[in-house]
Amino acid sequence: MEQTEAPLGQKEQDIQGLLGSFVRVVVTHALGSPYGEADAVYGANFGEIPNQPADQRVDGVFILGPRHPVRVFDGRAIALLYCHDGRRYAVAAPRNNRYIVGQISRALRFAFAPETYRIHCLYERSCGAVVFNRTADGLRFLLIKNRRSANWGFPKGHVENYETAEQTARREIREETGLRVRLLPGFSCQSEYVISGVIEKSVTIFLAEANDRRITVQESEIEDYLWVEYQKAMQMLKFENDRNTMRRANGYLKKVPK
Repeated sequence: MEQTEAPLGQKEQDIQGLLGSFVRVVVTHALGSPYGEADAVYGANFGEIPNQPADQRVDGVFILGPRHPVRVFDGRAIALLYCHDGRRYAVAAPRNNRYIVGQISRALRFAFAPETYRIHCLYERSCGAVVFNRTADGLRFLLIKNRRSANWGFPKGHVENYETAEQTARREIREETGLRVRLLPGFSCQSEYVISGVIEKSVTIFLAEANDRRITVQESEIEDYLWVEYQKAMQMLKFENDRNTMRRANGYLKKVPK
């Protein structure tokens, strides 16, 4: 599923400007140094950003990328962590390194359990599919409306752990709709865009055939769904990226054998 963003509290809003900015981190605990208990070590360099305003100060910065101890690091703030106990951390990485949520969570397992914090990441990668079903009256396409959005779209969500893009698409469709689908080989569409002027998002959409149209929605995420013919789908889709994907999917289906 796509990550649901709860409203930010004031302490979270205070440090939002840090996300995506270039920072200098003075390392206070180098990679491999003792962490907490005697047999635990830092799995990443850790330090602080000097001279931060008090209300914007984070409790520390984890540095991903370098696999050796460093003393000073210049890079980009790629994520913010909001711990349930009130602590706030940033994650920095080299300017050209793109870490997504699952990669960051794995890198910080030495320090936190994933369920103990919320993460706001600069780079987001999602995968999903245009889902269709063949009927006696022609093709029908599945559109869903997410509870946090007023727009119709395709089932999709964030890549998790070590998933491939195809595995993510199948899992997300299954979780959101209950459908088991077959991804058609040779078709994928990728789009990239920026959210709120900061978050850099990449979305890969495949083409997937469902054997039936019996939907079991994920009620916490999905508000509504419809099976519609192509022209109706084009009318309902608001974003040009989605309309282009639908147009390509429909054209592809006209060319491939049934």
